[in-house]
Amino acid sequence: MDIKVEIKSLDNKKQVFIEGEIDVYTAQKLKETLHPLAEGENPHVIINLEHVSYMDSTGLGVFIGFLKLIRKKDGQLSLVQLSERLERLFRITGLNDIIDISSKSEGEVQ
Repeated sequence: MDIKVEIKSLDNKKQVFIEGEIDVYTAQKLKETLHPLAEGENPHVIINLEHVSYMDSTGLGVFIGFLKLIRKKDGQLSLVQLSERLERLFRITGLNDIIDISSKSEGEVQ
């Protein structure tokens, strides 16, 4: 399976739309796409996961690494539009306590 990533920008806020599966085969591509978004001061990145059909532990690792980069720059990371399955994955791993997660679409960049 492949992954599609679309980025919309407005000032210092970026919204990322991901479609497909986030796993060992697609994680590197996602990482290479996300990491440049942590540049600059106080980056604010909103990642929409509405069209992510599957994510494994490799995908979780990508988000943890990205969160660390964002925090070094005093930025914010939000994950929105998670399916029940993805919300459960973040909840059982405890990552919902360190990453801002919402099942609703918030702060969309137009």
